[in-house]
Amino acid sequence: SSPYCFYLFTFLLFCTPISLPVHDHLIIHHSSIFLDNQNLYTVESNDAEELVARAARNIEQLLLKRAAALEVRHRDGDIVYYNAKDNTEGRKNRIRPAFKEDMLFKRLTSHNHTAVHIPTDIYDGSTIVLNELNWTEALEGVFKKNREDDPTLLWQVFGSATGLARYYPASPWMDARKTPSKIDLYDVRRRPWYIQGAASPKDMLILVDASGSVSGLTLKLIRTSVGEMLETLSDDDYVNVVYFNTRVNNTACFDHLVQANVRNKKILKDAVQNISAKGITNYTKGFEFAFEQLYATNITRANCNKIIMLFTDGGEERASAILQKYNADKKVRIFTFSVGQHNYDKGPVQWMACANKGYFYEIPSIGAIRINTQEYLDVLGRPMVLADQLAKQVQWTNVYLDALELGLVITGTLPVFNKTKYKDESGLENQLILGVMGIDVSLDDIKKLTPRYTIGPNGYYFAIDPNGYVLLHPNLQPKNPKFQEPVTLDFLDAELENDIKVQVNTHTQVLVVSSLQSIECDSYTCVCVCFSAGEEWTENAETYDSSFYKRTLDNNIYIFTAPYFNSGLTHTHTHTHTHTHTHTHTHTHTHTHTHTHTHTHRHTHTHTHRHHVDCVILDDGGFLLMSNQDEYITQIGQFFGEVDPVVMISLVNTSLYSFNKTYDYQSVCDPERDSKAAAGPRSVYVPTIADMLSIGWWASTIWSAQVFYGLIFPSFVEAGELDSDDDMSANMFKESCITEQTQYFFDNEERSYSGVLDCGNCSRMYRAEKLPHTNLVFLITDAKATCLSCDPRPLRQAEQPSQGPDPCELAQNPRYRKGPDVCFDNNIDVSSLSLSLGLNVLMLGPGSVSFNTN
Repeated sequence: SSPYCFYLFTFLLFCTPISLPVHDHLIIHHSSIFLDNQNLYTVESNDAEELVARAARNIEQLLLKRAAALEVRHRDGDIVYYNAKDNTEGRKNRIRPAFKEDMLFKRLTSHNHTAVHIPTDIYDGSTIVLNELNWTEALEGVFKKNREDDPTLLWQVFGSATGLARYYPASPWMDARKTPSKIDLYDVRRRPWYIQGAASPKDMLILVDASGSVSGLTLKLIRTSVGEMLETLSDDDYVNVVYFNTRVNNTACFDHLVQANVRNKKILKDAVQNISAKGITNYTKGFEFAFEQLYATNITRANCNKIIMLFTDGGEERASAILQKYNADKKVRIFTFSVGQHNYDKGPVQWMACANKGYFYEIPSIGAIRINTQEYLDVLGRPMVLADQLAKQVQWTNVYLDALELGLVITGTLPVFNKTKYKDESGLENQLILGVMGIDVSLDDIKKLTPRYTIGPNGYYFAIDPNGYVLLHPNLQPKNPKFQEPVTLDFLDAELENDIKVQVNTHTQVLVVSSLQSIECDSYTCVCVCFSAGEEWTENAETYDSSFYKRTLDNNIYIFTAPYFNSGLTHTHTHTHTHTHTHTHTHTHTHTHTHTHTHTHRHTHTHTHRHHVDCVILDDGGFLLMSNQDEYITQIGQFFGEVDPVVMISLVNTSLYSFNKTYDYQSVCDPERDSKAAAGPRSVYVPTIADMLSIGWWASTIWSAQVFYGLIFPSFVEAGELDSDDDMSANMFKESCITEQTQYFFDNEERSYSGVLDCGNCSRMYRAEKLPHTNLVFLITDAKATCLSCDPRPLRQAEQPSQGPDPCELAQNPRYRKGPDVCFDNNIDVSSLSLSLGLNVLMLGPGSVSFNTN
């Protein structure tokens, strides 16, 4: 009976000093606050429909105003420009802008000039680039005029199909990724806004030749090429990767096209690494499988451009019969890539592309991958060029992180066409897309158009795009600084599909108050109402935005929040926070600090059973607030499943606590390290793309050795393998990942719980009681030290890396998306004259242009 007597004694001692002073304080003051300030406010009912309509109108007007700035005119000009990446000292054809700090852009800018970014793998002195610099210089005047009309405009950008980007105002380029090699790999054609603006949505089937002849270096090149190809797809597109030899198999668990989002593309990239080469090539089986997936009608698709991308080393078979059977109307474009250095006949593979409105490319080395896997976008843009004004529609991208550090933005895009005539007798119209114009709109500017205080602190506006991704939502908080990845949070993932969001928010934003050694309260003032200016908050100190304020609005109980423990401060004065409100019309709030260690020990420290009995107070999330044990004091604020996992598991099993697993799709984790090979000799080093763009690498002994062995022993080089272990790069960055967190909460109205923990050689009795009018539970149990034979493994609540929901299962039941309103996928006037000409150019410096084929 002693433990139960002790429990009742402690319970009464706890309740009296906590509840009575706080309750009396609130009763006395809340009514007077409400009555004394009635002249300062009115209480009105909201018209939700009108509030949403007004916000939508304001946002629409902002976007229309930004879209109007996309109209441009061109004129001739001299080739003088500011290269955003250059040290302009000593460059005669370079402008040297005078930069000033700009509060709007939060960086140095010059509104007198535009800046030009040229990808590192393109020679800035080539004829093509000089021509681009010439005619795009006319945009400078247009950009300036746009800013005069609207001084709030952010970045105005033109991205050229050749990779050149001209933006206004001028600002020095800073690669936010800060690669260890210091190589700038930015290419405007790989940005989400360019991809979405350059072509209509795509259904793409990537077909990989996995026959025995592609083993070794060729297979490595194919794997890398497929990965780069996947990066040219956006969330509007659908894709799958299959490989074939004598049989055909899906590379990953997807048996149909899936949305080309970040998660699915990563799964496909990883799966491609597991392809092994064996058997013989059977193009007929491969194409038949590919067409059947593209023509499947029982799945969600882009329903626009249909494409097959064939990666192979070549062969004698044309597969003309199967192509005639499935693609007689040429509705599916076929692009073919001859990969590796070999002597196979390229004619049949080239014919497949030419006969099916596609392109043929050669990828003899890693340096040709990046440029050749994105050239196909020019071909897909041709129907848009022929549609002319019908295709001149402003499209708004999903959310992404701005490359020039403006934070989260969306971009309005408009394609730019070349409508000049050919000079030959045919008079055919030019069918080239010149590039894409873009205007950035900051999410912060959009948020300002949504009234903040009209719907209460627990209300919020949200907006979603046609793919179901949120544009506005309080849970849109990406942690990944890698701006090349779009920020995609599905609305269903942002919203928990149950009613425990309040409990979840309680522990994702915790109010923290830390203090140095202070004077103890006397015996009758253990509840101290502090209005000190020396408090430190880990969240917004604005009461309206704080989690404790939001939670108290919908509760008529005292809310205690588990404190965060700071080991750098004194251990004897950890604070517990009490929050409540009592009035139905005004949200009056009281914030109370309780000195945990002093308060609990005042009632339990002298008890004779202190070393045999653990007394703890937990909140409704399972976090430790108070204890009678000295060893627990340093653990106050921690999840009880890590302090005493056996008891916590029993509390879950007896239904005092229920739990819900939630996923955060915006987290970052340390990159996984690839496993190293055994003690065998290392194969010939094949440079990465970053190596190819580094001047130091070209001057190194590795380059010299590579040329020597490549010329003297070509078969030896071909048998080597790509070095995919970019250790330095992999370990410098965090990667996007999914994390899982388990949230615990009270799930019923029962107040009393008890049980016995059977640990084999010993047992522990416990009893738990929910404290009235609070979110707390008082727990008394035989001390953990009296029975150590139970499983000590902790019960985790904190965020930890997770695979998330099974993507294969999700793919079987894809979420709804709104397809494109207009599709430009085919046109009988599309020229076939140049479809058979695959250009393979890698410009690294003067005179270093690689060969072109056929």
